[in-house]
Parts: sequence; C-alpha cells; structure tokens
Amino acid sequence: MIGQVESRAISVHMLVWNDFCNDARVLKEAQTLGAAGYSVVVHAIHVPGKTARDEVLQGGIKVKRVSLMPFASNRAQPGLAQKKRPLALQVLSRLWAHLTMLRNLIYARPVVIHAHDVNMLPTAWLSSKIMGAKLVYDAHEISSSREGYVGLSKFVTLVESFLMPQASGAITTTDARAKFFARAYGVERPVVLQNRPRRQQVLASRRIRDELGLVQPWPIIVYQGGVQQGRGLERLARVALDVPGAYFVFIGGGRLEASLRNIVAELRLEERVHFIPTVALAELPSYTASADIGVQPIENTCLNHYTTDSNKLFEYVQAGLPIVASDLPEIRRVVRKHNLGLLVPPGNSAALSAALRELVADKGKREHYAAQARKASAALSWESQEHELVALYEKVLSNPVPA
Repeated sequence: MIGQVESRAISVHMLVWNDFCNDARVLKEAQTLGAAGYSVVVHAIHVPGKTARDEVLQGGIKVKRVSLMPFASNRAQPGLAQKKRPLALQVLSRLWAHLTMLRNLIYARPVVIHAHDVNMLPTAWLSSKIMGAKLVYDAHEISSSREGYVGLSKFVTLVESFLMPQASGAITTTDARAKFFARAYGVERPVVLQNRPRRQQVLASRRIRDELGLVQPWPIIVYQGGVQQGRGLERLARVALDVPGAYFVFIGGGRLEASLRNIVAELRLEERVHFIPTVALAELPSYTASADIGVQPIENTCLNHYTTDSNKLFEYVQAGLPIVASDLPEIRRVVRKHNLGLLVPPGNSAALSAALRELVADKGKREHYAAQARKASAALSWESQEHELVALYEKVLSNPVPA
C-alpha cells in the first residue's frame, strides 16, 4: 500500500525530452506519485500530427507538451531528431522548447520539479531556483559515458558535477550507477529504481506468429527495444544464420533498422528474421508473451552499457521467457539470483549462437527457465519497489531546499 500525502496541493512537475508516448519509466513514476496523493504534471515535447498539446491520462496525470518551434502548426512534421534541419535551427528549436517549459513551470509554481535525465536538469534547476522549489534529479543513464554522447562527455560531467549536488533528491536505475554518481559528484547515493514493468499475469499469446504468419513450429527469439548502436543487434542478426530451426524477431525502431535489414537480405534470412515496428506500451506484453526466448546482447562499449540492466530484461521476466543475455554486472546479478537463463560474454558471437542453439534445442531447459521467470515476477516488478519513490519524496519534502 502506497502511503498518502496530506494534500493534493503538493504539486510535482516532471520534465522529459521526448513526446511521452512510450516512456514507461516516467509514466510509472507519475502514476505512483499520483496514487500517493500528489498532483502530477509531465512536461514533454509536442510532435504535430502525433500528440496532443495537453491531455489527462488515467489516474489524473496531466501532460503538457511544448513545440520545438514557435508558431508550429498541428500538421505532421519530422520527429525529434530533426536530421534534415541545420544545426543552428536545431539549437534554436531546443532553446525555444526549454524556455517555454521554463515559463510554464514559473507560471505553475510547483512544489517539486523532477528532471528526467541530464538534458532536462539545467531547466529544472533554474526554475527551482527562481521559485524556491525542491529539485529531484532522475538519472536514467550515465550520460557522461554513453553511446551517442561522446562529444558531450565533458559538458555532461560539468553540468552534473555542478547541479547534482544541489538537488534535494536523486534517483537512478542500478546499484552500479548509484555508486558511480555518489563517487563522481560527492553526493548521497541515489535511490535505485530499476526499470521494471508492473506485475502482469503471464499471457497465452500467439500475436507474433499470427501477425507475421509464421508457419513452422520453431521457437521465437525476440529482441525488443531501441534498434541502436552498441546493443549487439547487428551481431544478433548475423548469429541467426548459425541458429537454425528458430525465428528471430526484432520489435522496435531506430537508427540501425536499415543496416539490420541489409544484413538479413545479404544472408538470405528473410524467412526466419522479421521486424515489427515500435508498438504501444499497452500492446507490448502480448507481443513479448508470444515469444519463446528473450535475448539481450548488449555490448560493453561504454560505462552506461556496463552498468545497465534495462527494461527488456524485466519485461522478459514478466512475460515468463527464458533469457539469453550479456554477462555484465547488473544483468548477471538479476539472471543468476533468480536462475533466469544463460549468460554470454558481451561481443562474443560464438558464445551467443551456442547459448541460443542450446535453448532452441532443449524445450525442457526453456520450460525450466520460464518457470523461474514466473516465480521471480513478483520480486522483479515495479510494485515491489515503488515505495522507495514515495519514501524519497517524503524525505525531500521534510528537508530544506539546498543552498
């Protein structure tokens, strides 16, 4: 049972740099705080033709989105990446969005401002200073050592080293990351909230088979999540050649999708390797549950990857799937503690293919690990840890704002 605050007058405004359509972590945190009696507003990015500027989600969570450009219409436009826009225009559009959020925050005067990731931290900090609000920093990643942030590493470190000690409370996603932030910036160890889904009953589903028209009774190996660099996905696509008698399904979109499709065509694997675009959060569990093996081949390309456990690991658990995953510290901790599947050295194609062949060939072993996943689902659910978020907020509100 989540504790209740004394009054819904305690307003919490969260800041995210996405359209808040598929951000499961932020949604769960907002729902948890809403259930505890807080009034929660999420500030996000408006994508014309896709999102509403303002809406109210189940549980009374309000969403307020801002445009990346002034006087933007509601017609569909390129996404947040804005690849075809000149750099100067990208910078100006980001600045416009941050200033608009800042104005909205000052007008709303919340009690707590909750920044999700480092790109929202400066705006959250500045608005908290102007209003004397409490600041909570939620570091989903180690952005000072992260894929795609190489050129920004020193700047991120500068921002976090100056602003993180000024936050009234901090959150991150794994124990290893909590230790990193505490040591790197001399702050109290952040509260750890892993990227766990809400607990769900294991579904009986044929969604992938029916949607893709798969006719062979082969096991389905699923990868779900962003199709990005450093996640071992090109390796996984090539490994499919060495794992006969199985389907491989990638669920999600991203920069590597064209490369993956080219590999599949090059190896003539179109009948066994398939792609499903990003699906809505509410629909994802039925896709996951219709697979037979969940794979997470992330590679040790940066500290952020080395310290991750990731959403998909816990989503596979909730779906009751046996797991093949990279042997990195936080992933290892979860997989070994609950005996969920097989670990392989990151970046090792031979080990990855061998582990997948082992589970494909041995139905009894798959069923054993699937039973272990079902057994662990309660302990590895969002509900088992959400009280930590409420406790942090109680602590934040009981302490004075840092000077």
